[in-house]
Amino acid sequence: MKNNKLLITMLIIILTITLIGVVALLLITYLDDSSDSKEKEPTIDEIVEYSVDIPEITTNLISGDFVRIQFKIQTDNKKAKEELQKRDFQVKNIIIQELSEMNSEQFKGKEGIANLELLIKDEMNALMQEGHVVKVYTTSFVLQ
Repeated sequence: MKNNKLLITMLIIILTITLIGVVALLLITYLDDSSDSKEKEPTIDEIVEYSVDIPEITTNLISGDFVRIQFKIQTDNKKAKEELQKRDFQVKNIIIQELSEMNSEQFKGKEGIANLELLIKDEMNALMQEGHVVKVYTTSFVLQ
């Protein structure tokens, strides 16, 4: 009788431990799968595929200096790229307007260009309907 009770207790303990292990394994597997479904960093091919080159723009700054600048704008999908290509005149307008309010001192250090890139990104995202601008890259910059 004691052996029977001991055997049943051992089986219950083994089944409980096995059940806890299976549940833990399922939870770990589920959590790993859900983290894969989050957005991953795009490959360089995807960045190039969804990017639009903005032709070089030369304009004056509020300080009287001139700037010659060129950008590559990365979108999040093909439709957003197509929309941005159609909005090229608006992109140029936004860039010229932002530059016309800047002076040469605002371009000191990398923060100046980074701030301009962020301003352009925010302004373009306000216009976009088919997606959004992920990043603005300055590909050429000359201040005179």
